[in-house]
Amino acid sequence: MTNVFYEGQVLWAQIDANMHMRHSAYADFAAQTRLTMLESIGLKPATLFEHKIGPVLFREELFYLREVGFNEYIKITCEVIKSRADGSRWSIRHELFRGDGAKAAIIVADGSWIDMEKRKLAVLPAEINKLFAMAPKSSDYAEEASKS
Repeated sequence: MTNVFYEGQVLWAQIDANMHMRHSAYADFAAQTRLTMLESIGLKPATLFEHKIGPVLFREELFYLREVGFNEYIKITCEVIKSRADGSRWSIRHELFRGDGAKAAIIVADGSWIDMEKRKLAVLPAEINKLFAMAPKSSDYAEEASKS
């Protein structure tokens, strides 16, 4: 298993009435995994905040494959599956694995960057886009042309 950016235990607070991990916990884990992946390539939140830029999601799709229970140990992978050459739009796939190695979920997030002052979509400055370009890419990665 490559590109693991989160490992940890499922907490009691992440369990629903059916005694498995609640739906919104998957999205929370995916968000943490993305941020950890960005930090691993040198794209730290502080760097984005200096430029008043933050990530923004347009869509998040979850595919539930197996139940995940309380106190279960999980690992989550993260890789870019699609992006524009300028990094302005991207799709990231996360795969969540249980402690027994079974793939429990796939989470696909489509997003971009937002200028936090103007509240409009932004293109990453060249030096930050160079960092984003170093993000792990899937074997089915596709680069799209940047819009002008």
